[in-house]
Amino acid sequence: MSAKQIVKAFYDLDLAKDQNIIAHFHKDCELKWHSSKGFTKLNFQGIEEMLKGVRKSFHSFKYRVSHLLEDNGVVTARYTIYVTAIERPEKEDPLAHFITIWETKDGKLYKGFEISQQVDNSSESLNSYAEIKI
Repeated sequence: MSAKQIVKAFYDLDLAKDQNIIAHFHKDCELKWHSSKGFTKLNFQGIEEMLKGVRKSFHSFKYRVSHLLEDNGVVTARYTIYVTAIERPEKEDPLAHFITIWETKDGKLYKGFEISQQVDNSSESLNSYAEIKI
């Protein structure tokens, strides 16, 4: 499987429903994430804990990818996360926009460099992610 296929397979999942999502991450993985709340660095255990929190808080947690680019085995993804909260199971809402650069190792996600911004719900913001289909 190419690095792009590995990353795409991950983004095709629903994090709230897939009980084996952690299997997509290398045991020595590391995610460096810059968000509006600051910098977070997660290892395998930290990612596993985050995923448990996702399953407790959401009925669904899906990625809508607009760009998926590979260069020399490094994959860049641009996407918006859409969630269905437990408190509002009838409504899916956009949560945040992301760009993540992934390195893979042994067929799994290995090193991630991520930046995110909360969705502002403007039509221009949301439509910009629907322009390109991968």
